[in-house]
Amino acid sequence: MGRTNDKSLKEAIEQMLNVYKIKRKYDETAVVAHWPELVGKSVANRTKELFISDKKLFLRVESSVIKKELMMIRNQIIEKINNEAKNNIVEEIIFL
Repeated sequence: MGRTNDKSLKEAIEQMLNVYKIKRKYDETAVVAHWPELVGKSVANRTKELFISDKKLFLRVESSVIKKELMMIRNQIIEKINNEAKNNIVEEIIFL
């Protein structure tokens, strides 16, 4: 197998992932996995629930102080997530 086959195989797999919307699910899973890196360990430790549905990031945090902090920087968090994912996977944050 030459280099060209490797490249086209990689492209074919990426195309398949996109077609089956698996990529979005993968990106969403990655956000959950990288939450501590996105917001810091202390915030991540107080995050009780975190999931993405319909381009909304749903968050439940146990501290009202942290909730307030996150509300103030919600746009930076959304930007960070979308930059990391190289995709527009979150448009708003909803606090539960």
